[in-house]
Parts: sequence; C-alpha cells; structure tokens
Amino acid sequence: MLKVNILEELEKEITTSDYNKFIKQLVYKRASSSDELIVFEAPNKFIANYIKTKFTNTIQNIYFNLTNTKPSIEIKLAGEKRRAKKDILNDQLLSSTPENTILNQSYTFDSFVVGSSNQMAYNASKAVSTKLGILYNPLFIYGGTGLGKTHLLQAIGNSAIEQHKTVIYVTIEQFMNDFTFSIKTNKMDHFRNKYRKCDLLLIDDVQFLSGKDETQKELFHTFNELHTANKQIILTSDKLPSQIAGLEERLKSRFEWGLTTDVQIPGFETKIAIIEKKCDLNAINLSKEIVQYIATTLDSSIREVEGLLIKINASADLLGQKINLELVQNLLKDQIKEKKDNIKLPNIIEIVSRELNIKPSDLKSSKRTANVVNGRRIAIYLSRELTHNSMPDIAKFLGMKDHSSVSKNISKANELIEKDENFRLTIENLKNKIINKEY
Repeated sequence: MLKVNILEELEKEITTSDYNKFIKQLVYKRASSSDELIVFEAPNKFIANYIKTKFTNTIQNIYFNLTNTKPSIEIKLAGEKRRAKKDILNDQLLSSTPENTILNQSYTFDSFVVGSSNQMAYNASKAVSTKLGILYNPLFIYGGTGLGKTHLLQAIGNSAIEQHKTVIYVTIEQFMNDFTFSIKTNKMDHFRNKYRKCDLLLIDDVQFLSGKDETQKELFHTFNELHTANKQIILTSDKLPSQIAGLEERLKSRFEWGLTTDVQIPGFETKIAIIEKKCDLNAINLSKEIVQYIATTLDSSIREVEGLLIKINASADLLGQKINLELVQNLLKDQIKEKKDNIKLPNIIEIVSRELNIKPSDLKSSKRTANVVNGRRIAIYLSRELTHNSMPDIAKFLGMKDHSSVSKNISKANELIEKDENFRLTIENLKNKIINKEY
C-alpha cells in the first residue's frame, strides 16, 4: 500500500506542528485496508477526532492523486474492534463536507462588464460575495436569457472558493435529476449531504421548477436548512418569483426573503463594451467598425456574442481567412435573415417616433420641419436596413410618391453616418432597440 507516500505528501500540506503532534501518532493498518478503505490507528480519542475532522479530506485527495481512486478513511483507537465497512462509509457520507462544483474560471467580477442595465445586480452580487450568509440571503437575480445572470452567479462562486468556502452550483434541471436519481437508488442521504452542508448554494433557472411538486418540496426543506444555518443561497430566473406559474406560495415567499434584483437588456454602449471585453479575453483583434456592426446586428445575448467570436477565431485560424467586415457579415447572414423576417415596418415607425418624440402620423406626412425630415430619413434607412421590404414598399407605406425619394434619403443617411457621429449613434441606438424588440 501507499501509506508512507501518503504521510510524506501530507507532511508537505500541513504545518510541522500538526504533523508531529498528530499525524506521526498514526499507525497504518495494512491488513484492514483496501483500495476502498484506508485504516489508521490513533493512540487516543482526541487525536483520532482531530485527524478525522481536519485531515480526512486531505488524505483522500492525496491518495486520489497517487492512485486515481478515492478511498474512505477510518481512524480507529488502538485496541478498538474494527467497525463494519458499511457503517464507516455511512458515517463519512453524513459527516464529510461536499466538494466544490467546478465553475467557469473566466466568470469573475473583473471580466463582467458593468452598465446601467446591470449595475444593481452587479453591486448586490459583489456585496454578497464578501458577506456570505449575512447580507441579502437569498439573492434572487432575474432577467432575459444571455444577459449575464450565470456570469454573476459563478463570479460569486469563484470568489467564495477563494475564501475556502464549499460551493455547489447547479441548474434547477440538474437539481431535479440529482433528486430523482437519489430517490431511485436510495441515496437521499448523499443528496442531502451534498446540498445541505455547503456554504453557498447557487441554482440557475429556477423558473423550470414550475409544476415539479416533489422537487419543490425537497428544495423548500433544503432552503430552510441552509438559511437557518446562515449559509448563502443565490437563485436566478427569467422572471420574478411571483410570476413563476406552478410555484408553491411558500417557495415564492422564501425566494423573496432577501434581495430581488434584475439584469436588463444592455444599451448600445454597454454592448460594445461587452464585445470589446470578450475580444480581450479571447485575444481577438476586431476593428471598431466590426465591433459596432456586431453590436447592432446581434441581440443582447452574451452567449451569442461568444459564439460569434468562436466562429471568427475558427475562420481565421483554421481556414486562414482575414478578419474583416465581409467575413463577419457572412458569418451572421443567417441570423440577419431571421431578424429581418421578424421585424415589420410598423415596429420601426413605433420605435423611431417614440424615441425621437415625433408623432407616427407626422413621419408618414409631407411635413418638412427639421425634426420630422430627420426622423423620416432615419425611419426610411432603418426600414431598408432591417426588413426585407423593397424601396417601393417603403415609399408606399410612408405615403411617398415613388421609390426615388426613398433612395435619396438612404443615400443622405449613409453620408451622415460617415460624417456625423451623433447621427450614427442615434441610428445604432435605434437599431439596438428595434432588434431587441423594444416596441
């Protein structure tokens, strides 16, 4: 067996004082040990209990590194009758600390782009990470898909691991599957040990709890155990607790005990900052023109941005293609087509008139005041850019004589985009709102 190697490795991991006072007192029991169970003998109960409490996990991890197996550890008293293996394994299951879930190391607070759309959620997450179980317990973060909820969740988890806390991160689907499997295999003790003995429980997408009565019941009791022990709970959803259909009232109540905060759709400037941050993290150099094109073409899903950057990298590295606007446009052509299929001319008129404070009827009239002319030009440009409508279609919709006026307005808009920064930003912001269906 590897008893000598284990103790030599353990000496490197702990203080000299602990090693000399406690570990040196252990006697390895070769005859009683196996690959699944390592047995040591201690001279008295104090030393046995101290080693059990403080060093069992470390000994297991060292053995795993040496043999790729993780045995149970028994520390028995000298002269004590050996206990049944089943009892030893059961005791260790109920008393051991669960291992941390593996998290995405790139999901940190430093890599999260903060803007007005997520400022409160970011500040709350950062505050909770420094006072686990004390401040805002639970923390409930809600918002649309791909806006950064999971990033914040795992950023808190990564921070907690650095503080030597035990962190369990799961989606609610994983929690449900784990629960169902544990019932079928009669391993609920293991399930409850995992979820009720951690310092921080992170659960993603709790909206999918809807109608899952038995899972809700188990989560309710898990929540109570952790909250009573001042352990931190953080949850995410695409909607408020009160809006999750089929969720028990007692769970809704508990989800709202702490702080509820949302992550909203980012504005245009925040989207650009997110893309630039992701480029830095992935070592991709994109021109300002390409970054702005991506910001106005993609919706607000960070995952969608990350997926596009992977495609750009692959095209450049594997296919030897030059990264330029044409390449990016080609990679996005299917998504652009899908978006154009879904955007209608009335949607554009609604956004432009609302944001520029112009009556929709004025945009479709012959009025020539400066603000109406500017608004009409923008509406025409965006209609051609974001829909499949032809210039005659747009002219007819806006009550214009023919498509030549539409063509002139588009040409003028392109000219202003090149020369007038304010006009360009107005176009990009309106594009962003239309693409994100803020109508």
